[in-house]
This record gives sequence, structure tokens and C-alpha cells, in this order.
Amino acid sequence: MNRYVTATVWMAIAFVVPAGALAQNYEIPYQERTQTIFEQAAPAPNPPLNIAADAMAQAPEPAPAADAAPGLPSQDQYFTLDELMGEMRRLTWTKGDFTITPYGTLWANTAWETSRSVSGDFVLYVLPPRVGTNEAFNIDAKSTRLGVDVLGPRLPCWGNAQTGGKVEIDFQRNFDTENRSGVLLRHAYLEAKNDEFRLLAGQTWDVISPLYPGLLMYTVGWDGGNIGYRRAQARGERYFAISDNFLLITQGSLNVDILSDTVTGFAGDHSGWPLLEGRLGVVLGERGPGSRPIEMGISSHVGEIILLPDAPAAGLPRRTWSLNADVRVPITPHIGVQGELWMGENLATFFGGIGQGIDVTSADLHTIYSRGGWADVWYDWTDRLHSHVGYSIDDPIDSDITKGRTYNAFMFANLSYDVTPKFLVGFEFTSWRTIWKDPDVNVPDQNFNFVAKYGF
Repeated sequence: MNRYVTATVWMAIAFVVPAGALAQNYEIPYQERTQTIFEQAAPAPNPPLNIAADAMAQAPEPAPAADAAPGLPSQDQYFTLDELMGEMRRLTWTKGDFTITPYGTLWANTAWETSRSVSGDFVLYVLPPRVGTNEAFNIDAKSTRLGVDVLGPRLPCWGNAQTGGKVEIDFQRNFDTENRSGVLLRHAYLEAKNDEFRLLAGQTWDVISPLYPGLLMYTVGWDGGNIGYRRAQARGERYFAISDNFLLITQGSLNVDILSDTVTGFAGDHSGWPLLEGRLGVVLGERGPGSRPIEMGISSHVGEIILLPDAPAAGLPRRTWSLNADVRVPITPHIGVQGELWMGENLATFFGGIGQGIDVTSADLHTIYSRGGWADVWYDWTDRLHSHVGYSIDDPIDSDITKGRTYNAFMFANLSYDVTPKFLVGFEFTSWRTIWKDPDVNVPDQNFNFVAKYGF
């Protein structure tokens, strides 16, 4: 019973029911991982790269064709590729009060690395060296993603809240060969939101640690210092505009507990209470187009994981928790810095502890503590040319690990160019180092990655 009381108190603190939601005609664009009202109201200047979210923006309207004689079209009657994409963008599906808009990102990358890594197309950590060559070359298109945005009717009884939802997939699910990939569900949720609150049910990003470094590769530092992933949840958010320069954000969610450990091989069962996540954030400074407010927050989660009968300690719960801090500071219109710090226990399902949550070689199957974080500096050379430079680290407690990975860190630098607002090409260099225990090896890896993304 105490667990259910705890869950109720947690959600009550994170989400105050909006008794007097504003009844005004307000529409918030769909957002990705950075859950702030500022980004919902207007995208932040110079954000970290997220072409999937950018692909949701409306393409330019084609210029009207000039009058011309039949059969003799004028020059203005021909469409450029971008204008044609704009025409296609308007081909949405309508059913009653609902509008369904498809979008996607065609994503291709090539990578060459000096040492083998998991999983090659992108890097989570570096593998111990093998006899013979350790270099590897990869070409990948599995990061391509497709999705639909759903816009529904407003709810007059809930402050004229806008209803909607999203379904999004990519092709990074487990595959038998690299050209036979499986469909991976990224997002599937419904929501109602206005400028005071947001309610969501379904699968999307975690509440905790909402930022991500500006990497070009598919994984954004997971298992290397950036924690947080996607999972099924019931979520509430509340926004308090204290003044024009101060916004307070509270977020809370009840989540499914998942055993996701890259070394155990054990399946997990659901606990008798949900995994709880919460975050308290602030936005300091003017908000809106052209503004550069400072955003920061603290977040945490707590829960437990149950091992199934194929584990040596079947049915026994294992605690998981984290304490996290995030900050994003745009310094000028061209440069800014962002980062996160975290610590916690049994974090494999959040891509912490280098994918290790439980020491399976120990007699008591104890959990693994870890800490880490990352920092990223971005610079926009021009409106089209962008760079990110940063460092990230995941450092579990060595004594908690009998056999496995005890240290994982990388540095990164990239340069990307927007050929058009929807077509990006970029080059990225990452330098990784993973330390293993039994066998005791210290493995470096230099990864060179070329990326092309075309959003529609």
C-alpha cells in the first residue's frame, strides 16, 4: 500500500491539475526530447540536430504560376524540388475532425573505425581486440524513420486543449543480416495540451535527462554518458508562467519497468508498482522566436526490476534509481553550451552503466552503481553551416563489476551543412575508449562517420 501512496504523491508533486486552464486558441508544435514549454511554443535558436523533428515543419509554399497560354507554361509554372515537396506536404489525410500528416527522414551513413565496436553502424562501446585486423567499414540505412502526426479536435472543457498524437518507427530492431532489418517502434502516443498543461499516454522519451548531445550518429551517446530512452508511460506536465522571464515546469510519469541489460541475457517481469520519473525545470529569460533563454532542470527516477525464472535469483526485485541535472545556455545567436550530469543504480534500461545494471557473475546478483555526464558546445558558422564539439563519460563503480566494462568515454567533433532546409550532409569524428575487466584491456577506437539526411 505504501508503494501506491508513494506513486500518488510523486505524481501530485510533478503535476498539479489545471483547474483554470486558459480557454484560448493556442496551438503548440509537436516536440521531441527536450520537454520545455519554450520549445513547444517556438523552437529554440540553434538547437541540437534533430532532423526528424525538423522534418515536421511545413515546407515553403510554391510560388503562384504566372498566366500563360494553354500548352505554353511560363517559367514560374515549373516547381523546384523543395516546392514539389511542399505540395506533397499538403497531401494530408482528413477524417472528420482529425488530420493525419505523414513525415519521414531518409537517413544514410558510412562509418570507418579503427577498432570493432557495438554495433559498428553506431558506437555504444568498444569491443576487446581480436587476433588479426580490428578495423571495420559500415554502410547503413536502417536509421531511416517514418511517422505520422495526428491532430484532433480541441477540448473546450479542458481549457481548449489541443488533442493529437504521433506514431514513429525506424528500422534498427534486431536483424539477422544487415540488409534484413526489423521495424522498431519509437513513438506511439496520444496527448492533450495547451499553454498550461500536457497529458500524454503511450510510448515516448523519458522525463529524466531530457537533453542530448549534438551528435550526427544514430545513438546520441547512449552507454557512453548520456542516459534516457523511450518507454510506455502515463505522463503529466504543468507549466507556470511566473513572469515574462521566468517559467516553471513540473513533469511526472508512471512508466513500465523493463529489464534491459546487454550482459545478463535474463528476461524481466513487471513489478507490483510502476517506475516513477519526475523533473522540475525552469526557463530563465525572454521566450519566443529570436530569444535565447537559459534552461535547466533536475530530475530523478525510482523503481524496481524483477528477474524471471531463467535468472539465478528468480523473482527477487532489484532497485533502480537516478538523480540527474541538465542545463542549456545559448550564449550568443551563434554559440552555446549544454550538458547533463547523473548518478544512479541499475541503469541499463536507461543506457547507463555502459549497458550493465546487474553483476550476473556475483553470488548475490547485486546491482551496479554508475555516474557520468556529457558537455556539448555548438557553433553556427552560418545559417547553414553548424558544428558541435563535446565530451561524454560513463564510469561505473569498478568494485561492483566482477567481469565486464568499467569505463567508457568519448570525445566528438562534427561539421554539418544544410544543403536545403530539409537536406543535411555532415562529417563526424569520435574518439572512444572502453576499459574492460577480466580480461583487463583498455581499448581505443577512432570513428569517422559521414551522414546524409533528407527529411520530408
